[in-house]
Amino acid sequence: MQNSKFKIVATEILSSDWYTLRKITYEYLQQDGAVKRVSREAYDRGNGATILLYNMELNKVILTRQFRLPTFINGNESGMLIESCAGLLDDDHPEDCIRKETEEETGYKITDVEQIFEAYMSPGSVTELVHFFIAAYSPGMKISAGGGLSEENEDIEVLEMDMDDAFNMISTGEIKDGKTIMLLQYMQIRKMIKAPTHRLKA
Repeated sequence: MQNSKFKIVATEILSSDWYTLRKITYEYLQQDGAVKRVSREAYDRGNGATILLYNMELNKVILTRQFRLPTFINGNESGMLIESCAGLLDDDHPEDCIRKETEEETGYKITDVEQIFEAYMSPGSVTELVHFFIAAYSPGMKISAGGGLSEENEDIEVLEMDMDDAFNMISTGEIKDGKTIMLLQYMQIRKMIKAPTHRLKA
């Protein structure tokens, strides 16, 4: 793999247990014209998708809460994290993936989904590209309790909460997950833009 400025010269697999960790040596052309050789590690877990379910009439959003080991070993005392529903694509199309994950994790069978953007979440070390979605939900779309798949060792709590409370939980530190913060802030901006304007009386 190469382009006019970057060329991969060697790849070594360090681990392929859960996902794949590679040590990659590459050369790149610096701005001063010199060619430099560097070795870095890159973690490949595939690409993913995430979604925020919202109900504007009820002013509610659907989030999840589950144990996340990496946060536990990095200062999160409970290990529990409030997140938007998400999953890895595997071989699925992003929209197909997020519909399936939504039903498995939250129990809601959604109809229309809207992809709003894509983002590399940790480009310094992880290859993953995440597809971000939003979708309106209603109580009638709830077809099961959700909670994830037991065969994948998922034990997910489904949270329906006031949208403004969720926005505030970013400031209080109760929500620290990056993808969730991005979706909530997107929804906050969208809500402000679509809010009715009131003219001042002369």
